[in-house]
Amino acid sequence: MTFSLGYGTNGFANHRLLDALAVIADLGYTGVALTLDHDHLNPYADDLPKQLDRVAARLSSLGLNRVVIETGARYLLDPWRKHHPTLLSDDPAPRLGFLEKAMRIAAELNADCVSFWSGVKPKELDDATAASRLREGLQNLLLPAEALGVRVGMEPEPGHFVQHLRQVLDLREQLGNHELFGVTLDVGHCVAVEPVDAAECVRQAGPLLFNVQLDDMLPKVHEHLEFGEGQLDLPATLAALDEIGYEGLAAVELPRHSHAAPEVAARAFRALNLALPAKAEHPWVADALVKIREKPAAIGTLFPAAGRGVGRTPVDADTDPQGLVHGTLDDQARVRLVTELNLLLPAEACAAELAELYRYGDDAERRGVLRGLNALDHPDDNVVGTGLQLVADALRTNDTRLVAAAMGAFAGRHLDAHSWRHGVLKCLFTGVPLAAVAELDRRIDDELRRMVSDYAAERSAAGREVPADALAILERGEH
Repeated sequence: MTFSLGYGTNGFANHRLLDALAVIADLGYTGVALTLDHDHLNPYADDLPKQLDRVAARLSSLGLNRVVIETGARYLLDPWRKHHPTLLSDDPAPRLGFLEKAMRIAAELNADCVSFWSGVKPKELDDATAASRLREGLQNLLLPAEALGVRVGMEPEPGHFVQHLRQVLDLREQLGNHELFGVTLDVGHCVAVEPVDAAECVRQAGPLLFNVQLDDMLPKVHEHLEFGEGQLDLPATLAALDEIGYEGLAAVELPRHSHAAPEVAARAFRALNLALPAKAEHPWVADALVKIREKPAAIGTLFPAAGRGVGRTPVDADTDPQGLVHGTLDDQARVRLVTELNLLLPAEACAAELAELYRYGDDAERRGVLRGLNALDHPDDNVVGTGLQLVADALRTNDTRLVAAAMGAFAGRHLDAHSWRHGVLKCLFTGVPLAAVAELDRRIDDELRRMVSDYAAERSAAGREVPADALAILERGEH
């Protein structure tokens, strides 16, 4: 997958912005479509610079690496008229001023683009005048865009003067194919008003696609729906994004679902991951995934068969002949099954299944569960609790492959400091290379250095060689 999945903050209108960002990140999204509004980074707030600093820090700490700035707030500019004034209004200056502020915010947050639309044509306005006002507004918009180096993505919006993708592409030509002017595409809008499906719209936009909004819709009805409630072919749409090499943000756009934002966002993330284009899977893995999707309990019989299905060769036999750092082919296959199971089952049921796979599995299967945990970016609390028990069990063994798998990304993120330090020492005692230990650079501290120093002193006193990994930790403390 070339693009990032995100969620729009206009679907979290009842949350404080920093809280909304945390929920979005905790669900597994890696980007956010940030709608500027009264309570969400108001561009007219007196303390905007301080707000920007806080938001930038929170985005960074949460790993929300892709950002777009959305400008569809309903009553930010006029408390009486929704979305007014527009670029088609008698006086578009407030809209242009707002969009310039949005571009300055985008520059501060290193956002991909600022998204905007034309607005609805007033009934008394003829098409020629509307078109003239729009072109003039766009030319004025591109001046600060050039000064700030910020891209702007125009969104064709049902019911607006510009409601079709073809109109945006034509406007771009009229503006001399300006490199900072591109397309924001809401794939639900494609279902509602476009003559072709969303996947074809993606292909038509191609490299001019700056921003993507994800939602479902019904033909001729402009209502943002959850995936599966309309007629969007989500797998085909996501495959088209992958096909054209889109590298930007694809963010869920459900502005009327704030009343149940966390639950709706979780369902959307689940649906998106199930619909993502399949990577080139080993035939055995691809067949196993089909079986698990039909019946998740099938993982109980598939997990033991992975070694026979794909082989047990180390992934990097030259530099890691035991598979301690990079694992083995059957490790990789089992990781894929675990990540799929995590998408299919509720968290509590997934945690129970992983515990069963580990409890009744042989060492290879247990290793697969541990490495599977390492591959879960944002596991639920139920899975984390079970995972910590499994990691603790593995660290009580002297099986080097189990110990190596147990000290991966999951332990790096979730194991308490005391247990993690002893896990590092366990690796030194059993000969597991510290390259297998995740988060070592981040989590190494003075207490770990003291423990390693004691270990090294004992080895030296006994006339035994001190491992290079231990010396490397001690050397870090000297700088």
